[in-house]
Amino acid sequence: MGLTNNDIFKKLRVAHKLRDDDIVKICALVDFKVTKSELGAIFRAEDHPKYVECGDQFLRNFLNGLIIHLRGPMPPKKKKKPERE
Repeated sequence: MGLTNNDIFKKLRVAHKLRDDDIVKICALVDFKVTKSELGAIFRAEDHPKYVECGDQFLRNFLNGLIIHLRGPMPPKKKKKPERE
């Protein structure tokens, strides 16, 4: 059995030493609003009654925010000049 989105999210949280406040701020970098209670439900044990699966969209937004958090925002692209013949 492979890793679930919840497992990946938990491993990233531990590897980067992130707290709930940090994750909320990281998600805000990509205009994705998340609450501490939502995070608590995702980080619960699978057999807990209030456990929630981490969806693909949630993990994708967190990863995009983490990239911005670690690298900074992407610089604007330079426009190419049209080639003259």
